[in-house]
Amino acid sequence: MITHFQYKPLVKQTTLPGWRISFFFNGIHYNAIYHSNGEIEWGHVLPPKEQESKIKEQIHELMLFHIYE
Repeated sequence: MITHFQYKPLVKQTTLPGWRISFFFNGIHYNAIYHSNGEIEWGHVLPPKEQESKIKEQIHELMLFHIYE
C-alpha cells in the first residue's frame, strides 16, 4: 500500500507537463515524475518488477482523485 503520497506540479501555476511525486511503498521511499499522459518516470529507486503494476495502479487512482476529479 502506498503511504505518504505527495505531488507537486513540475512547472508552477500549471498542471502540465506533469507532476513530481513521492511516496513510500513497503517502507521504501520512491520518487518519480508522473507525466500528463499517465507515464511514470522512476527516480533512482525502481520498484520490484513483480510489484510495479500494482504500484502504478495505485498511483493512477491517487492522481485521478487529486488532479483529475
